Amino acid sequence: MFRCSRRIAYLAVAAATALGLTAGCAAGGSSSGSSGGASSGKGEVTLTFLTFETPNLTAAYWDAAIARTSAEVPGVKIKKLVSPTADRASYAKQLLASGQLPDIMIGIAPTDFVKAGALAPFPADQLGAFLYPNAGTIDGKTYQLPWATQAQPMVYYNKDDFTKAGIAAAPTTWSDFLADCAKLKAVGITPIEIGGGGTDTWADEYPLVAAVSADLYPSDPAFLADLASGKASFTDPRFVAAAQKVATLAADGYLDKAGLSRSYANTEQAFRDNKAAMYPMGTWFPASADTKAPSFGLGVFAWPTESGQTVLPITTGGGAIVSSKAPSVALAQKWALAFNTDKANLDAEAKADGEFMAVKGYTPPSDLGANYLASYQLFQKAAADNQTVDAFSTETGTGALPSGVVSDMQKAIADLINGSKSPTQFAQALQDSYKKNSNGG
Repeated sequence: MFRCSRRIAYLAVAAATALGLTAGCAAGGSSSGSSGGASSGKGEVTLTFLTFETPNLTAAYWDAAIARTSAEVPGVKIKKLVSPTADRASYAKQLLASGQLPDIMIGIAPTDFVKAGALAPFPADQLGAFLYPNAGTIDGKTYQLPWATQAQPMVYYNKDDFTKAGIAAAPTTWSDFLADCAKLKAVGITPIEIGGGGTDTWADEYPLVAAVSADLYPSDPAFLADLASGKASFTDPRFVAAAQKVATLAADGYLDKAGLSRSYANTEQAFRDNKAAMYPMGTWFPASADTKAPSFGLGVFAWPTESGQTVLPITTGGGAIVSSKAPSVALAQKWALAFNTDKANLDAEAKADGEFMAVKGYTPPSDLGANYLASYQLFQKAAADNQTVDAFSTETGTGALPSGVVSDMQKAIADLINGSKSPTQFAQALQDSYKKNSNGG
């Protein structure tokens, strides 16, 4: 998953020092030496590639994908690096500050690095393979290859629990959603699973992301741009109203508050263990559900809106970014493009992490599971009907939220859910964080 692009997204994979690197060998790469790329002395350029590992995206997944790509791009030797922390954007910033920024990185929002002059834009002639070549552009330039689309979130639900509560169909309106939550609670079933423990604070955000995306963005898609220019504020009544929805779900006992202490992996397991009936999560979850099916029937729907109109929050991007100081920017970009367009890599990503690969002419493998296909069909219909919007807080282009704001938001959501911050106080905290982080504080 690239969400978590912040977030996005994820299990810590090793203990490390604040500026330490977890390095692995791939495509003939060496685990020794500094993080910077250099000539190997054999007519090759050694480039460092910062990855991350999750339950879906394992070390074996990355090693195989790196090897396939390196076979396509002669003259490049890759040294794989693995982020030791869930907040890989912050980790990459530490590396930048210490002069160790990797040559190629993936699944990291580029905005803060562009502001620091640390990234090289991709030439326009390298973007023709992508369905949405302008996704995430910053001042008209593309710094991150737009190789995949994710819905963040869809709502996955336990069909058996719905049947037990007398719910005949997935809700489409907000009032129906609340009524269904009440029915579930009445028969002793917690309606909604959430996470947020330890370093996985991002796992608590999806009710808010869904509410803001569904209620505010259809009428004001320029909200973040207006925020950047000072024309808008998080204290806008429409944003506060979206936060109020999360507070209401919590106050009415519809959120599994115990989840706030669970890691992402344990949150997913809690849903599998019938701790709650619904699980708002990104579309990487079906990859896990198809690999190891839950003990119950699984369904999926879009977060309900006031009107019942489908609004699906999506993010397109997540691909490679390239350091402007790579020993060969041209070769680094060539390798990155090959990585993000290789058919076998695309298939592996779709299977491993449930991505909707945004490359022209791409067709998912026929052996993908039923849960992936159900999510993909929901996305395809929403896209065809022009019912998609940006997923709040995951934007990567001009006006995207600074990573510090996203981090502060994820921590503050726990206060909103626990009732220690009112929706108005929560909104003000985000506005204060935005002012601080936008000014370099």
